[in-house]
Order: sequence, then C-alpha cells, then structure tokens
Amino acid sequence: MATNWQRIRFYIRLTVLILVLTKVLTDETREKEFTVAPADTQHDEDESSVQTTSTIETDEVYQHIQQQYGQKNRDHIHKVLQLDEKPKSTQELLVSDILGKLNELYETDIKPLGEAYHFHDLKQRKVDNGEIFASPRVLIMGPWSTGKSSLINYLLGIENDTYALATGAQPTTSEFTVMLNGREYKTVEGAVLAMNKSYRALEKFGQSFLERLMGIQIPHPLLEKMNIIDTPGIIENRKQQERGYPFNNVCQWFIDRADIILVVFDPTKLDVGSELEILFKLLKGHEGKVRIILNKADSLTPQELMRVYGALFWSLSPLINVTEPPRVYVGSFWSKKYNLVSEPNGQLFMEEELTLLKDLHEIVSNRIENKIALIRQNAIQVRNHALLVAQYLHVFQDKKSIFKNNKEVEEHLIEKPGEYRIFDTVLAYPDISKHDLPPPEQYHEFFKIHPIESFLPLAKHCPFYGPCPLERVEHAIHEKIPSLLEELYNQRIHNCKTLGYCGMNWDHTMNKYRKNVNENP
Repeated sequence: MATNWQRIRFYIRLTVLILVLTKVLTDETREKEFTVAPADTQHDEDESSVQTTSTIETDEVYQHIQQQYGQKNRDHIHKVLQLDEKPKSTQELLVSDILGKLNELYETDIKPLGEAYHFHDLKQRKVDNGEIFASPRVLIMGPWSTGKSSLINYLLGIENDTYALATGAQPTTSEFTVMLNGREYKTVEGAVLAMNKSYRALEKFGQSFLERLMGIQIPHPLLEKMNIIDTPGIIENRKQQERGYPFNNVCQWFIDRADIILVVFDPTKLDVGSELEILFKLLKGHEGKVRIILNKADSLTPQELMRVYGALFWSLSPLINVTEPPRVYVGSFWSKKYNLVSEPNGQLFMEEELTLLKDLHEIVSNRIENKIALIRQNAIQVRNHALLVAQYLHVFQDKKSIFKNNKEVEEHLIEKPGEYRIFDTVLAYPDISKHDLPPPEQYHEFFKIHPIESFLPLAKHCPFYGPCPLERVEHAIHEKIPSLLEELYNQRIHNCKTLGYCGMNWDHTMNKYRKNVNENP
C-alpha cells in the first residue's frame, strides 16, 4: 500500500513538473515572437503577406512592445498621412495627365521666350520637366542635434532598423541626405543622385558638394508621396565656408524648391548666432512655407515650457520680418513615450503632432495645384524679364550715336535705370506688379554676361504665322493655366460622382495657391 502511495505521489509531482516546464517554454516562445516578428515583417515582404495574425494578437504584440520599450502608438501617422491607402488608377491617371499638359504648355508657350532673353541667367529659379514631375519636398533644417534625423526616423518608423539615420547628442549629419522611395534599401552616391532629373541642377555646386550629397532609397508608402531632405546641422563656432562647398547656395537651392520647410529647435539651443541668422535670410520670401518645431519639449515642466516658448519667439523675432509669424509646433517627435515630467502636456503634444502631420498631408493633396501655380509664377517672371530687357534695348538704341562712346552709354544705362524710367515704363503695362519685378542690381551682372546689343526687340521674335512669343506667354498666364486648373477640379468632381472616389478631401483642403492661380497678380 505504501509503495502504491509513493508511486501516486511520484506521478503527481512529475505531472506538475511537466506542466510548469510547458508553461515556461510557452512563455519564452511567445516572448521571442514578440521581439522577432516585427523585424521579420519589415525585412521580408513575402513572409508578412503569408503570415496571418488576428487583430487581438497584433494588439497584444504592440502592447507588449509598448510596455517593454515605452514606444508611442503610430496609428495616427498612418491615418493622417493615409499611408495604408494606395492611390487608385483614376487618381494616378489624373495626375499624369494634368502634369503632362502642364509640361507641354511650359515647353511650347513659356520656355521659348525665356530662352530668347536668357531668363535663367538672371539667377531665378530654373523650371524644367524634372521640376514639374518632381515629388513634393520636405526640407528639414536647424541647429545641430535638435532631433532632425530622429524626426525623419519617426515619420518613417525606422528608428530601430539598420538603415535608420544616425542620431546622437553630437553632430551626426554632415551630408545633405535625400530620402527617396525605392524597391529595396540602397544608398545612392551624390554623383549618381545628380543624374536624377529632379536633382540634376545640383551638379553646378561642384564635385566637393556631390561628395557631401547622399540619397537613401527605402520602400516606404510615405516616400511614394514625397521626398524628405535632411540637412547638416548649423554649428555656430564654425564658418559655413569651411565646409568646402557653397553651403549657403546649396541651402538656397533646396529652400527655393521645398514645399514645406521645418526648422527644428530644442530647449537647449535657442541662441541665434551669425550662421542661423544667415539661414533665416535665405528663407526670406518663403515665410509661408516655414514651420518652426520646438522639439524635445517633454523634458520641460509646463511652466518651463511656457518660458522656453517665449524665449524662442524672442530670439527669432528680429529674423522674421513678416506680420504673421510662422506656425510653431511643440512636442517630442520620436517614438518614445513622453517624459513623465511633462505628463500634463501630453494631450497638447499629440494635438501639435497631428497638426504637423496634416500640414505634411496638405502638400501631397495640393501637389498638382502647387505645380500649376509654380508654372504660372514662372510665366509671369519670364514675361516681366523680357519686357525689361526689351525696354533696356529700346532706350539704348535711342541714346546711342556715332558721336558718343556707346559703351559708356550702356554702362550708365545699366547703373542708373531710374533716370531712363525703364522700370516705370514696364509697370505701366496692365497686370504687372512692382513686387514681381527683379531688383535693378540683378541686371548689373546679367548684362555683363549678355550685352544689351546682343538682344533683339520683341517684335523680331514673332513668326510669319502664329502668335508672338510674348503673346503666347500672356495667353498662358490668363487663359491656359487657369483653364488647366478648372479642368483638374472638374475631373475630380466627375471622379467623385461617378466612381465614388473623392480623393484626399480635396474640397476641404486649404490651398494657399488657389487664389493666386485664378486671379491676376
């Protein structure tokens, strides 16, 4: 009897031991799944498409990661930027069709007059088919180690990946880095990136700059919609000229072509030095695209945040010469949870982040309108330049004589255009604003390259049949471009009513260019 009882106790203990070991092994297996599964799904698209995980299991995995690593939920990023929604074929065809017509209009109606009067040598923004078809650009600038690269990693969700941008308390970004969409992860050297038609013009800054230019291709739905450019941090104790290439000129190139510019600060770097002052001078004329980000704000108590916010505006106020200051976003723009010291500001930070994401979404939804506005602005600049050069030529031909030193006449005309009322005469034309005319100083250098006598009067460019180049540009400004915008809106309404696809809230989207495109300057 005792022997049987001992056997029973042995089997009971063995059973309990087996159950305990089974539970331990099961827990370890689940823990490995929690930590490995996310990386696998990022690196292996085939496995992720085959793997089927229920919603409950996905939530449990995310909650486990959030508890273990203290990460914020990213659902709002996908929702606001619509990263999970693939563009429909009708939308892609509409974009391709409108941009194709816009490119044809530029090539046939605007470009000939610009080439006849060498518009691009006036140091104005160059427009070509690469610029027309280029994706929207997000430019991120600011002092060193303020979280610029961390912001990009956060938007793309690549903070824990091997191809995340380098971050740290020390200066980590010494190159201009262009984040592009691609089939697979790949780094692209600057010389290769400059072969891309959207970045071809960067070759003019020299080989030393191309060595500091880098592209990173990542298969990502956000990069299908836009390019993100990370810039070297501004270091006040080092002159930008020491970088070995024209840093300010490169910054100006990206600023001119960016759809939105994020200038990032943190609470420890609010001082404005000479280099940061130069940056804001480069931003002059682009204030509507500038957004200020006060990053790492979760390290402050509410009272400290209020004081830092005021100090930021105090530091920047002398540099921003506009009536309405740029929008300032306050928060902590990375995946880690907010610091407990700023817990009362958590809701504020999230609302600020959502507003920033909506701004990014706006440049995507308004992509075609912005391109149309760009071409119309370029057409106005080309027309005004041609009229000014023609007026310089008319006055010079009227003043020159065989009894005068015509070289001196030309030099005096270029140095003192006000005495000959050149700009006033052009302003007498209808629909021309003095704010759209280049400053007279730009023509000092321009006529050194192209003497006044090298040009022909406007009438000499008219063909035997058909309209003159100036008439083509005028017709494009007042008729063709507004008609193209109207065609875009009508097609969107048609797609909405017949196909049920109303795009990205196009009828509710604020577009700063809409008024400028439809109305005369």
